[in-house]
Formats: sequence, C-alpha cells, structure tokens
Amino acid sequence: MTILIRNLQRIALAVGASAALLAPLAVQAQSAEQFVALPSYRVGPYGANGQSFYGGFVDYLNYVNLKEGGVNGVKLSWEECETEYNNAKGVECYERLKSKSAASKGTAYHTMSTGISYALVDKTAADKVPLVMMGYGRTDAVDGSVFPYAFPLVTTYQMQVSAIVKFLASKNGGSLAGKKIVYLYHDSAYGKEPIVALEAEAKLGKFNLVEIPVAHPGNEQGAQWLKIRQENPDYVIFWGWGVMNQTALKAAQKVGFARDKMVGSWWAGSEEDTLPAGDAAKGYMSATWNVAGKGVPVISDIDKVVYGAGKGNMQDRNKVGSVLYNRGVSAAVVTVEAIRVAQAKYGKGKVMSGDDMRWAFENLNLTNARLAQLGATGLLPEIKTSCDNHEGSGKVKIQQWDGTKWVVVSDWIEGNKNLIHPLFKASAAQFAKEKGISPTCMKS
Repeated sequence: MTILIRNLQRIALAVGASAALLAPLAVQAQSAEQFVALPSYRVGPYGANGQSFYGGFVDYLNYVNLKEGGVNGVKLSWEECETEYNNAKGVECYERLKSKSAASKGTAYHTMSTGISYALVDKTAADKVPLVMMGYGRTDAVDGSVFPYAFPLVTTYQMQVSAIVKFLASKNGGSLAGKKIVYLYHDSAYGKEPIVALEAEAKLGKFNLVEIPVAHPGNEQGAQWLKIRQENPDYVIFWGWGVMNQTALKAAQKVGFARDKMVGSWWAGSEEDTLPAGDAAKGYMSATWNVAGKGVPVISDIDKVVYGAGKGNMQDRNKVGSVLYNRGVSAAVVTVEAIRVAQAKYGKGKVMSGDDMRWAFENLNLTNARLAQLGATGLLPEIKTSCDNHEGSGKVKIQQWDGTKWVVVSDWIEGNKNLIHPLFKASAAQFAKEKGISPTCMKS
C-alpha cells in the first residue's frame, strides 16, 4: 500500500509539472493576436483624406487594446501598406499583407478606394477573406449570394444619391418634376457608380439630369463650371474627391453658383474639403454616414485614453473628431464588432479566420442599444446584414458647412430601396452569368 501511495504521489507530481509546463503555452495561445491588414494611403493627391480616415481606424484598434485588452483577450495587431490610391499598388499591398497571418489573412480589407476594391473582389473571394467597402466600392455586392466575401456596408453610392434626391425633393414640396440637376463627378469608377441610380431617379421623378465628368485629380474644372453656368441648374449633385472638392467650391463661387444649392457625396464633405476653400465653402451641403465632432463619447474617450497614453496616430491631434477621422473610427468599430460576433460563434478568445469573419459580417446586428454601449450613439446608423443585404442600412444624414464646422441639417434619410435594390440584383445577376456563378447563400 505504501509503495502504491508513493507511486500515486509521483504520478500526481508529474501531472502537476506537466500542467505547469503547459500553462504558459495555453496563455500564449489565448493571447495570440488578431492581425488586421490596412492597405492605406497617406501620400498623393488624396493623402490628406487617408491620413484622417486611417488615423481614426488605427486609434480605435489601439483604444480597444488599451481599454479592454483586445477582444476577449485577443490583442489586435495591424500593419499598413501604402497604396497611394493606385489600383496596381493596392493589389500589391493585398498580396503582401494577406501572408502576414495564416490564421486571419488580414481579417478584413478596407481599401477606401472603389478602383482597388474592384481589383480585389475576385481575389478576396478566392482567398476567403472579407473585402469591406464602407460607403464605396462595388455596390452590386449588396447581393451576398453572388458576392459572399464583399460587403458594401452602411450605405452604397446608389442609395446615397437616392437619399440626396429625396432630401432635395423635400425642399421642393416633395417633387423635383421639371427641375434641372447637374451631376458633376470624378471620372472614375467612384464617380460612375451612382449614375444608373441617378438616371432611374430622374426618370421616376421627372427631372432633367445633366452629367458632367471631371478628369482625375480634378484641379482643372474651368470648362465644367462654365457649362454649369450655361445650364443654370436648380441643384448640383457633386461626386468629388480630394483636391477636386475645394477646387469645385472655389469655381462655384467664381461663376456665382450658390453653394447651398450644391450637395456633395460623403467623400466630398470633410474639413479637408471645406477649410482650404475658405469663404467659398460656406453654405455647402453634403451627405454623410457618420457625424463629426467630439460630442460622441467614444471619440472623446479615444482622445483621452489613446492620446493620453502617447499612442495617438494623428500628427495633428486637432483632427480628432473631424468627419474623416470619425469615419475611420466608425469603420474600425464595425470591424471589431464583427470580430466579437465571430468569436461568439466560433470561440471566444480565439483568432478568427477570414471565413469566420465572412459569417460575422453577414450576420451583423449593430443596434442603437449596442452603439450606446460602445459610446457610439449617433456616430453611424444601425446595421443589420444578411445574405440578401450586405449593405445593412442605406441611410445618410445631410450636413452643412457653416463656415467653421459641419452642422447636421437632417435626420437619417433612407434611399428608395424599392427602386435601387432591384438595380443591384440585376447587376449582380449579370455578373454571375458572365462568371458562371450559381448564386447561393453560404451556410454557417
């Protein structure tokens, strides 16, 4: 019996020693990092915009690490790759970043470029990692049965332009019949995306539409604004980006076109656009899917926590709370929430794969109650996705520049879903036919 007890004691000690050796390995596994790829741009004609957007994105990732220790104990890590808003460089960055983590493959790609998104939509599908296009990108990817790994989240260009039309109609007794609207746009995939929706709205609303393109990068618009003066439209819907925006505002002032008759897209409605334009910007309006300012609790807390720790990403701290900074935070909020949703299904405290993240982005239910818990009340609209709807919202607000800051002048406005979503379906069906894809909703 004594020998048996001694043997049992030896076994117990051995098991204890093995457990002690294994414990650090378990901790190490639990603390593995969720790598987030950032194919960003901070130089070039659109660099100022990218600095604010990606600065906000990185600051929120840092905030989650500092405030919560990551997502259920999984720290967030990231690496940027400079694309210069160039399609070829965007593809190069994708190929480099996806290899940085065999587990996540980059978690989710935010290129903030419609052109780069088009170049990546097939690649990300083949690699089974989400391509997230918040407020840009290939809009027929709303149909998840054809584009399972592409997510034009929050609001698409078509739904945005439809909401702008609805806003303008509300200023004219509910109808734009007989009115003339000029669509002045960046001559790229970004600028061309809304045209099919705007033409459908013009036909439905019986208003005259004049389309005027502007060549990249948009710092030459003299001929376009002379034509606008000749056309004498009731409104200009403006789809600009970067230096094109301030140039347009100054040109509008020069030809005497009222800025409060101009409504820009959300990529033509930031402080980077209005401040350089000076007095020419006053009264100008734009759509937005996120609000500006530090009045949103999470933005003020980021300023306190992240910059207080000396880990802020913005060189100019005064830009914290700007439109594009807050938009970057919004994109990061949605990404981190998708990681939480994925972990809730596939295992808390684990690194999520690209496929796990695909399921999460397709099953988001970011309610106002959850936004309140995150300190993001009013920062962005509620988002509820499904296989049939990778957009998840379709709402915007209209804001107006008062000479010093953006002021929200509308509630959330939803575009005409009954008119616009069938356009997405038709485009997606055509893409599926050309590629030989059988539209299917992926199972969990």
